Amino acid sequence: MSNIKEIFHYISPLDFIEAESIEYMPTQLGKHIQILNEHNYDLENIDIVLIGCGEMRGQNEALSFSNGPYEIRKELYKLHYWHPDVKIADLGNIVQGATLNDTKAALKTVLTELHQIGKKVLILGGSHDLTLSQYDVFKDREEIIDFTIIDMLADLDDSSENRYDSYLMEALTYIPNFVRHFNLVGFQSYFVNPNLIETFDKLCFDCIRLGKAREDIEMLEPIMRSTQIASVDINAIRYSDAPANKLASPNGFYGDEMCMITRFAGMSSCLSSFGIYGYIPENDTENITAKLIAQMIWYYIDGVCIEKNESPLSEKDQFIEYQITFTDNNTLFLKSKKTNRWWMKLPSDSFIPCSQKDYFTACNNEIPERWMREVERLV
Repeated sequence: MSNIKEIFHYISPLDFIEAESIEYMPTQLGKHIQILNEHNYDLENIDIVLIGCGEMRGQNEALSFSNGPYEIRKELYKLHYWHPDVKIADLGNIVQGATLNDTKAALKTVLTELHQIGKKVLILGGSHDLTLSQYDVFKDREEIIDFTIIDMLADLDDSSENRYDSYLMEALTYIPNFVRHFNLVGFQSYFVNPNLIETFDKLCFDCIRLGKAREDIEMLEPIMRSTQIASVDINAIRYSDAPANKLASPNGFYGDEMCMITRFAGMSSCLSSFGIYGYIPENDTENITAKLIAQMIWYYIDGVCIEKNESPLSEKDQFIEYQITFTDNNTLFLKSKKTNRWWMKLPSDSFIPCSQKDYFTACNNEIPERWMREVERLV
């Protein structure tokens, strides 16, 4: 039984619109996003729930609770509303706890309630270690998941006292473990220990370096389509496009590429929560980073609009079937008539998301790497 009303004990109301006497045009998102509170919390028809969490102590104990989520909203609410089929609600911000763990526990409680009623959640952070709260929702429920991180680093430095640098160790090494598959997307090789990437490969985890991801960004769509939780650290974006992150690199994804990735995230029917972390407004230049994050969210909404129009695989008349034999393996590829997205069948008779490139590889009598990796995980 969900207790949605109870989550408002952990949330501060959203008051920046009234405080600044902002008037939005009828076509702007600010006129269409439903502001929730303890008296108005009907989520039945809502597709996306926004929630802010400015907790930064996981990155640096000296950092104060960030007003970054407010700054992002100010830019987001100005954008125009092109997706009337997608209903959006804003819960407000998680209240700062006495300790870091208090804040993370509050965030987990809120995410758990929203997960129970099947709502997609967008989290405006906060430091990247808050991703653990996303994972803990599934860990506590003992649900097996796919897990995707977009980051220039690996955040697995167990020699660091800083949780921000090592939070993934807790998620990936905790026993019992509920991560079926992990993806690290956009890492920059010169910042990451090669032994770590080798270990990930032995575990059949997928690590996609920045250059490979940018070379064929469409390859990331099937990854996002099959993941239950995902998060992005804005250090994955080049510093010139996201100057609020002083820890960033001169290299990274371009802003428009990151918008494509968040659009892929919105297109996923199984993605429960998506976090955008690492924004420090005091370091921003002309609100450029806040504007980029707002645009990333706009594209996430665009992706949800596409996903809402997709047909379930059981509706066979909505898909084109391609029976392919490659290296003595018979399999079936499906292509959606509505979205042009692809799926391929495994020996277990289950279907996994794939790309058109995987289909062409099979047509050339070669084993698609995605197919091979999934079969390895089934063994």
